[in-house]
Amino acid sequence: MRKRQLLFLLLTLLGSTGVHAYDIDVNGVYYNITGTNTVAVTYVENGSGNADFYTGSIVIPKRISTGGTTYTVTSIGSNSFYSCSGLTSVTIPESVTEIGEQAFYGCSGLTSVTIPESVTEIGNLAFCDCI
Repeated sequence: MRKRQLLFLLLTLLGSTGVHAYDIDVNGVYYNITGTNTVAVTYVENGSGNADFYTGSIVIPKRISTGGTTYTVTSIGSNSFYSCSGLTSVTIPESVTEIGEQAFYGCSGLTSVTIPESVTEIGNLAFCDCI
């Protein structure tokens, strides 16, 4: 009986954990903590399987602050802006070194991306189906 209760508890906890959870929301952009005072922009879906709520121009800040802690933005995570067809431009700060797989996949309205020299890694299909 005890094993069943533990198994049920474990399955309940696993089932309630969001696949695309995030740690921090600052000005409508979502971040996961990746290390001591570092964060990555992350993917949060709109309920229909993509993150298409980002529109217009986005300037990703070099640093964000929340709860008395300042974090440096060091990467754009996989799928962060997946299928955001209304996204028109993105400015990435010098603190970012990596753009993840499919980060901007399907951003068909994207006409301008500022990628700093600090970016040394761009994942597969990061800008696929962008015009």
